[in-house]
Amino acid sequence: MSDEDQNATEREIMMVMRKVLTQIIKDLTPSDRDAAHPLTPQTIDDVRSCLGMIASRERELAELAGMAMQKPYYADDEPPAKVAPIDSIGRVPKRDDD
Repeated sequence: MSDEDQNATEREIMMVMRKVLTQIIKDLTPSDRDAAHPLTPQTIDDVRSCLGMIASRERELAELAGMAMQKPYYADDEPPAKVAPIDSIGRVPKRDDD
């Protein structure tokens, strides 16, 4: 297995681990803010540390692969570039002297 294949596999593992950890956090977080959290403060810190290490390794692997890191975005965020519909692009009229 080449280094590139190993890095791709490791990137996929990191992504799955991050998704699983965040889903566990969502499932365990009480819907009522006044309710006691089922995890101890030490466990919460450990999970944060794990997510930080995963993010750090994902950045390293992306740099090794020459990829830009994907950043999360919200649906109501304005996109960095505006797409112009193709039919809004007009043709330049021909000049008479050509």
